[in-house]
Amino acid sequence: MNTPANLPFHARRSGILFVVSAPSGAGKSTLLNGLRHFGDFVYSVSCTTRAPRPGEQDGIDYHFLSRNQFEEEIQRANLLEWAEVHGNFYGTRKDAIKKHLAAGTDVLVDVDVQGARTIRECGDAEITDALVDVFLTPPSMEILTQRLLKRGTENAEQLALRLRNASLELERWREYKYLLLSGSAEEDQSRFRALMETERRRITRLHPSGDAQ
Repeated sequence: MNTPANLPFHARRSGILFVVSAPSGAGKSTLLNGLRHFGDFVYSVSCTTRAPRPGEQDGIDYHFLSRNQFEEEIQRANLLEWAEVHGNFYGTRKDAIKKHLAAGTDVLVDVDVQGARTIRECGDAEITDALVDVFLTPPSMEILTQRLLKRGTENAEQLALRLRNASLELERWREYKYLLLSGSAEEDQSRFRALMETERRRITRLHPSGDAQ
């Protein structure tokens, strides 16, 4: 059989922006930690105004900024999403992500449901064209409750608050492109990697000229 002419065997593809959200206790941290040994994407390093904790490194765990520096990022419209949590600011820088995407490098971003919505509605075509958002959900509220109890990191009041927030977040799953039902750590990692490979094979991400657009 003859090989079709002009196939883009050496074409570059644009980078993909994988955005992952999940209610607390759904298994997101375990999934993201399990993916760290793969070298075919980069994690987005968030910026924050809180002080570094023991062992944390600037540029690896977070970009640690002063409040003035963070406000400058807001004024420059360089934050894809940001929020104030317990008196500190947290956000995702746009310029670093766009640099990776333009180079054909995939980026993984960990945000809550509000942050994911903000990214969807950012109005930047380079971001929205690259966006693949994934919602990781527990099999049931009962299992989610069991997982939170097993962690043993919250008192009864904190647990009740997390469960209320989780219930509200679970109502937002339809806003995402993919729904990933959490199972074991191995199953979650395998399913997420399969999802990544599927997105990487989309024809619309290939650029026969060799230049990502």
